[in-house]
Amino acid sequence: MQKWPWLLLLASSLAHTGTAFAQDAVIESEDEQSTVVLDADNIFVNEADNTVVAEGNVEAKYEGRVLRADRLIYNRNTDRVRATGNVVIIDVDGTENYADEVETDPNLVDGYAIGFSTRIPSGGLAVAESAVRTSEGYNALDKIVYTSCELCDEDDTPTWSLRARRAVLNQEAQMMSYRDAVLEIAGVPVFYLPYFAHPDPNSERRSGLLPPDFGTSSKLGVFYQQPYYWAISPYQELTISPKVMVNVNPLLEFNYRKRFWSGSITTNFSFTDEAEFDSDGNRLDDSEQEFRGHIFAEGAFSIRPGWNWGFAVEQVSDDLYTRRYDIQGENNERGLYAGQPRYLLNQLYTQAQSQDWYFDTALLTFETNREGDTDARLPKALPLLFGERIFDYGDYGALAVSGSTAILEREIGVDSYRASGGLDWSVSRVLPGGVLVSPFAESRFDYYEINDPDNLDVSSISRGVATLGTRVSYPLYRPGETVDILIEPEAMVAYGASGANDDDIPIEDSLFYELDETSLFEANAASGFDTYEGGSKASLGASISAKWKNGMTISALGGRRWRDMSDPVFDVGSNLDGTVSDWVAGVSASFGKPLQIETRVRLDDDDFTLNRIDARIKTSFWRFRADTRYYNIAGDVTDSGFSDEGITVAADFKVTDNYYFLYSLSRDISGRANALGRTSDPSDIRQSLGIAYEDDCSRLALAFERSEAIDRTLGPQDSIQFRFALKTLGGIGSSDVD
Repeated sequence: MQKWPWLLLLASSLAHTGTAFAQDAVIESEDEQSTVVLDADNIFVNEADNTVVAEGNVEAKYEGRVLRADRLIYNRNTDRVRATGNVVIIDVDGTENYADEVETDPNLVDGYAIGFSTRIPSGGLAVAESAVRTSEGYNALDKIVYTSCELCDEDDTPTWSLRARRAVLNQEAQMMSYRDAVLEIAGVPVFYLPYFAHPDPNSERRSGLLPPDFGTSSKLGVFYQQPYYWAISPYQELTISPKVMVNVNPLLEFNYRKRFWSGSITTNFSFTDEAEFDSDGNRLDDSEQEFRGHIFAEGAFSIRPGWNWGFAVEQVSDDLYTRRYDIQGENNERGLYAGQPRYLLNQLYTQAQSQDWYFDTALLTFETNREGDTDARLPKALPLLFGERIFDYGDYGALAVSGSTAILEREIGVDSYRASGGLDWSVSRVLPGGVLVSPFAESRFDYYEINDPDNLDVSSISRGVATLGTRVSYPLYRPGETVDILIEPEAMVAYGASGANDDDIPIEDSLFYELDETSLFEANAASGFDTYEGGSKASLGASISAKWKNGMTISALGGRRWRDMSDPVFDVGSNLDGTVSDWVAGVSASFGKPLQIETRVRLDDDDFTLNRIDARIKTSFWRFRADTRYYNIAGDVTDSGFSDEGITVAADFKVTDNYYFLYSLSRDISGRANALGRTSDPSDIRQSLGIAYEDDCSRLALAFERSEAIDRTLGPQDSIQFRFALKTLGGIGSSDVD
């Protein structure tokens, strides 16, 4: 009913016309800027009852809105507009409103429609016996039926529909309320509510209840979580989500978001009063009931153009808190630096950049959720700093000048303080014949101060390193009728200072590094500042890409690296141990929707045995879809000596047009080495099997999940996950299903 205001101008304009017999009329309203275009088979004035009548294929247009009807009457005495016979009102947003009869006053204070129905562009059909608009700003629909399902025939039964004796839209409060509402599935009533309300779907933000989460697990028992959304202001909002569980005490979770003129903050936190419990929901004998909780928060703000600052907070009351309560968000990307699994990272940072310079500084603290670890041995970065300035000399190349500091302190262990400065120059030239030559030079100076409280020793270490070399490549391109091929052999040779690494320099920023195809042609293949690849070295490899006219593509890059001497600072996992690296390669292929492949491999330098593979395959054909990842790292190239092998699978099979089988798998086949040097037993396995129904207006999924993961007092557990989503109305159940 709120879509009728333009009819007022139509009514007002007709009031000032005389008798007309033309089929078309352009009518100026009292508002000089508004024009109503009226088209009908006949338009005339009935002087007897003082009415203006339009009959036969009536169409009125005003500011993008259209009204069609068989007959339209404006009564000058009552000041009412009445449209009858196949009434259609098309609003500017595409919303289509239908009625057998519509009547309203010129000010649209009061109005009604008989046999009313409406269809919105986003999907949804509402049918009501009558619709009424009151002077208090309420729109009421009596005996309403609503569904978002497509109906091809009047006799079709929608997958779901919502019936109510009465529905009322409070335009001022932007709230919808229902009396005697019944949810029907396939025409069968399944749920009744005497009253419920929710924000108007057309409103931007309104406070109210959100769809609940519920399910059951061996750990928590039957649980129910009901979120309430509070729109505090146009710039801040809070979601309060109490969670009730059969096996343990309730939990209260909050999500708070606020926008400022210069940035925003996001906070997720929860708390409960409970003892620690195992995977069966049994409280541990050595644990007392006490306050427990978590907080994950981040913020990012602009200081001035090009300058930003931010923070990230990750805190839990005990190591297994998030796993016990299935709280998501641990190790999400927050702030400037990324964390590691089962480690919590807190940071405060500043970042700035322009076209030719970059700068950042950060304060970092770490906490561990791993068995056998202690926070006292983890460093605090107070602070980390990095800056770089690039000077472009045109034909003479580009020079990057950089500086970095790191202050790392521990409660237990060695403290280290580092300051570094570096120069990096490179230029590219295309020689006759198409050969690409890119000479480069780099140098760096590092100063360390090491404080070992256990030995009461403070030492200073300094080093200067440099590398000079060139990269040479020869791109070969052959266009074809069906496929274009590019082959590019590439080589890198460089000479660097030997003895670049000192045994007394603690390795803090280069612990988890491996030479692969992405760093094959780097001058210094080592990552971070604490290690440096000195001496003479050479890399040889090639890339190839093929692109077919039908869109199919294949690309690959691979090679290996040689060094004039080994450096004991590099372990076997880095692929920089010894004088010859393993063969490394990356391959990707896309055959459209049926098959997409991404693979990275590492082959032994002696016998070509597979030391590492990381492959991902995505496929979609006929009724089957799957996304599979497999990885395998041989024990010969791991620090622990244990192999690391695992697989993840997410797949579904379309049995019919509407029914699916769902399957997911996450398995650590080999078992991983923990901080105590043991492997998990049994291997970490998570499997889910379920069924789903989906059509144009709904989705239902039910899945059973079994987890074999063991982490201290948490062991294997079972859960049932449920999700029921209705288009335009939202969903209920467990979000884990999808």
